[in-house]
Amino acid sequence: MLIPFLQFCSDKVVQFIFRLSGTNHLLGHRLWIKDFPKPSSQIQIPYLIVGGGISGLSAARQFQKKGILDFLVVELESHLGGNSSNGENQYSKFPLGAHYLPLPNFKDKELLQFLEEEKIIIGYDSKGLPVFDELQLSFAPDERLFYKNTWQDGVVPKEGNSREQDVEFQRFFKLMDSFRQGKGHDGKYYFDIPLQLSSDDVAIRALDKITMKEWFESNNFKVEPLFNYIDYCCKDDFGLGIEYVSAWAGIHYFAARKQDATSNKIDSVLTWPEGNARLASHLKKYTDQKTLKNHIIYEVKVENSKVVAKAFDDVKKISVEIIADKVIMATPQFVNQYIIKDRKEFTKEFHYTPWLLATLTVTDLADNDSFPLSWDNVIYDAKGLGYVYDQHQSLNQIQSKQVITYYHSFSSSDLKKSRKELYKKKEDHWKQFVFDDLKVAHPDIEECTEQMEVFLLGHGMVSPAPGFIFGEAKKQASKSIENRIYFAHTDLSGISIFEEAFHQGINIVNQILDETTLDS
Repeated sequence: MLIPFLQFCSDKVVQFIFRLSGTNHLLGHRLWIKDFPKPSSQIQIPYLIVGGGISGLSAARQFQKKGILDFLVVELESHLGGNSSNGENQYSKFPLGAHYLPLPNFKDKELLQFLEEEKIIIGYDSKGLPVFDELQLSFAPDERLFYKNTWQDGVVPKEGNSREQDVEFQRFFKLMDSFRQGKGHDGKYYFDIPLQLSSDDVAIRALDKITMKEWFESNNFKVEPLFNYIDYCCKDDFGLGIEYVSAWAGIHYFAARKQDATSNKIDSVLTWPEGNARLASHLKKYTDQKTLKNHIIYEVKVENSKVVAKAFDDVKKISVEIIADKVIMATPQFVNQYIIKDRKEFTKEFHYTPWLLATLTVTDLADNDSFPLSWDNVIYDAKGLGYVYDQHQSLNQIQSKQVITYYHSFSSSDLKKSRKELYKKKEDHWKQFVFDDLKVAHPDIEECTEQMEVFLLGHGMVSPAPGFIFGEAKKQASKSIENRIYFAHTDLSGISIFEEAFHQGINIVNQILDETTLDS
């Protein structure tokens, strides 16, 4: 939907275009009523992957690594990538979801190998540590925070704090360092990536039973800037803020990444104008000529030692039956419950936070700023998480227009209600919502915006409320069905980050092939 406006910026008349878009939720909602035509054709394939997000793409890569080429990927959307997708306008590409990858832990050899294959790691130094392509590491300045009416370096509130506030920050980060290095009785780190490598230490896992806010208060933290900072970090990785997210997950954000992949222990990220869609593009090559896009799988079941999957082609408006030996459901559990029988009982324990992303094309955004426009720009105590500057990685730093992407997670105690509100509100509401939040740091943002594209995600990411990470529902949802139907998705780890999705795809293929070897 395009709505033109006339606005003024720098005494020039500009056109404002508002575009409302989102995932193909209308087709997805047809799963509720199953009004699809009967299949009119059949496909037979040894391995079927349902879902073309990072988990599904990683599974496709792992099949090829194991010498298996006879598989098929079915994807609801017209493109692959899932939450690692992107858009593009005449000035820049921009992310439609995940937008960075922190430097991996050094012992994550599978991820390091992938990054080396894709020339993101360009070699290793004399200590055996990876050397990352500097053009794919976030350029400086990489972070800034609008705090007390001025921009400052980094996203941790610093300038203008009281001594008490500074002392609490120091104590908090010292605690996080101890969690980062701490190991349980089993010799494993308390917190690790992928999550399955973390220690099963009972005392540490007990943190999953309380909220991050409860942990904050029980450790006698009181100052508001620290509370606000932790709230921002929790929303960034989990959608849920400090009041609702598991304390184990909240601490995992700070402690799971070991910062040991470089000699100088830098805490940097890999990023691109299109965000993690760049990583998805590297994985897509493993699915060439092996993908059915614009297809929704609406039923999967085991029959006569085979898996029968029914898919609807949203372009041709016909259904096809796919017969496979093994199926990987690289789809979230809120989808699987409508496709596979008897899964609603435990999938109701899975919670997903809605998100809103808005990409704005603006003029003269940072002319009056006290600190340079950065890759990540956070506004203290704002409703949203700030914005990323999509052209930050461009070698051409003189841009006629600037493209930024704003992020907002609808953290609440009732995510279902938030989801309904997301789709019920009209275009003008969300346009003004974004402007009002950005005006805190940019009072003239409305006048200087030429174009806005809003992207709504009703189920943006799995959100680990207390009791979920190590709960029974996640365990049950991870189990295969008759060694025929398997599951791989970030919601089965409980944390929606690239590394988890990447390893979910690898691990499920390895499991299938190991079981196949044993059976033979």
